[in-house]
Amino acid sequence: MDGDTDRQANEDLLLAESVRWGVSRLASRLRAEQPGSGRALTRLAASILANLRHSGALAPSELAAIEGLQVQSLTRALNELEEQGRIRRSRSEVDARRQNIALTEAGRDALREHVRDGNAWLAEALRQTLSPAERGVLRIAAGLLEQVAGAEVAMEPRGGPPPVAGDAEGAAPAP
Repeated sequence: MDGDTDRQANEDLLLAESVRWGVSRLASRLRAEQPGSGRALTRLAASILANLRHSGALAPSELAAIEGLQVQSLTRALNELEEQGRIRRSRSEVDARRQNIALTEAGRDALREHVRDGNAWLAEALRQTLSPAERGVLRIAAGLLEQVAGAEVAMEPRGGPPPVAGDAEGAAPAP
């Protein structure tokens, strides 16, 4: 790599570290601000319901891939959500071996309740903390983050060149 490429790669690593830290801190704060009432949703249950709301019915293997888990690791959460009437399992009309998981109205309600308080807190924090122009930038950034989240990126094998930026050991940016 030449100097410009090295510098850009290092800047990208610093940006990635900063975005990751900001997203992690915001996610922690949102979890704290969304208690909901009734039976609270775990992080995994809320994520499952949100994925079903955004994608429609999915197979357990598709949900596991989205969550970065093995199908067996979802079994307990899926069983609990089904017992609570928040999801419905059915056999695929195309392939009887395939099971589809769909969101029920009770699941939509639970998810809506789960995020309501967090969204109210976030909207107020945005209003009190950011100018209208900054909120506009954040609106654009939110779309870009969704785009990045959906990216298919080929990574070099673990033995490849080491990251340079902050030699980050964790999600927090270097002081």
